Amino acid sequence: MPHLALLIASLGGPINADLSTLNSSLAQGKLSSVELTQFYIERADELDTGLQGLRSILARNPGALDEAQRLDDLRAEGTTLGPLHGIPILIKDNVETMELPTTAGSLSLQDNRTRRDAPIVARLRSAGAIILGKSNLSEWANIRSPQSTSGWSAIGGLTRNPYDRDRSACGSSSGSGAAVAADLAAAAIGTETDGSITCPAAMNGLVGFKPTVGLLPRTHIVPISNSQDTPGPMTRTVRDAAIMMTIMAGSDSADDATKQADAHSVDFASQLDTESLKGARLGILWFHTDWCTGPQLSAFERNLEALRQAGAELVDIRTFSGMEEIHNDELKVLLHELKRDMNAYLHTLPDDDGPKSIEEVIAFNSSNADREMPYFGQEFFEMAAATSDADDAAYRLARKRNLEATGLNGIDRLMADNNVIALIAPTTGPAFEITLGSGDQFAGSATTLPAVSGYPHLTVPAGMVNGLPVGLSFIGSAWSDARILSLGYAFEQLDQWRRPPHAP
Repeated sequence: MPHLALLIASLGGPINADLSTLNSSLAQGKLSSVELTQFYIERADELDTGLQGLRSILARNPGALDEAQRLDDLRAEGTTLGPLHGIPILIKDNVETMELPTTAGSLSLQDNRTRRDAPIVARLRSAGAIILGKSNLSEWANIRSPQSTSGWSAIGGLTRNPYDRDRSACGSSSGSGAAVAADLAAAAIGTETDGSITCPAAMNGLVGFKPTVGLLPRTHIVPISNSQDTPGPMTRTVRDAAIMMTIMAGSDSADDATKQADAHSVDFASQLDTESLKGARLGILWFHTDWCTGPQLSAFERNLEALRQAGAELVDIRTFSGMEEIHNDELKVLLHELKRDMNAYLHTLPDDDGPKSIEEVIAFNSSNADREMPYFGQEFFEMAAATSDADDAAYRLARKRNLEATGLNGIDRLMADNNVIALIAPTTGPAFEITLGSGDQFAGSATTLPAVSGYPHLTVPAGMVNGLPVGLSFIGSAWSDARILSLGYAFEQLDQWRRPPHAP
């Protein structure tokens, strides 16, 4: 096994190595999958463990090196499975993988070995990916309590931001964001209901893509909301995200939301165009900047000037009303669907001793409060448990109002009225200080309109503010995923927006 320093030299600096570069190095024999996997393991030993470790990886796959050897042997025989052949990635631990438990960070699911892959994981494996392990997350994807701390779970502990370990990695895909930023894996899978891919991607200096809901299947993923949940890639480049999207997109008979997916599944990487900004009319969501500090606004203005120089025509959109009502209705919908969808999921689990309803999870947490609730409670769980089992009128009305407010009368209307092909805004603020036990200190974000409508949202690294990364959001209408990725790709090429975190 080569020394770590030699491996770093062979990659030309793996912190900046994208999937295509790694694939090329593997294909040319400059690097083996075993060596690459060992590199990530050693790097995690160095950066991820201990009291001040990043704590981004919740569980490691003990068979990762054996799988790497198998894939090396296949390559030596002249067989490659796809663009991820022999490349290690991480999977957020609310997404099922056959070799590890899927816990959502909760002790109540610590023995949840379903021995099945979510369809997106099976598709990644078929393209040659090595499942390096499961990434840590905000427990239950941040839906347990309004006072939850992003990145904390009872099983995984607290994920820290690799740019500043006293600051948040955001959530709920905290571990996926921190691990890829720190180069503990080549890429990772996150999930989002509202901000859980895009916020940790932005705060960890990454590309994060929340696709149109239904483009990727949600089967065998611990749910919050059938209306809003989706998995998505978290990577160091837009091309990497597009490569992963191409592999994962498509219908699944067990997920009705994916009925239209095949019609919109393309080779997303082949659709990327460095010239896509030329002549593109983009709407600036200035109403999503009122929470920005002066330094972040200055960074955003630099982004806008770069877009103009690339040929984009920028249109100011100053106002949008109704966000408070949208948030209120969103909570009603999420709490109702949380109970319905989680109960349905829990009933599919093979562990007879595990919880089968949200009420049983609440009881477990109460009985194990010293381990499960040392910093915050389970108020949202209790509110969800109190909702009606039926699709009651209040729930249906809230969902109808929200779809209209964020889709037809939201993103769609903003785009049509201003004759633009996409919307842009700062994704969120720089990483805030961790205040474990006092909730998160969010300044604001651009996540809710695309999250509630189910429309695509891409965040791309957009520079640094006081030494911390910030992201630029590209938001579009339903099924405009390929266009949104291409616009973000063209922006990415304009400057070296991403700065990797410093070595420890």
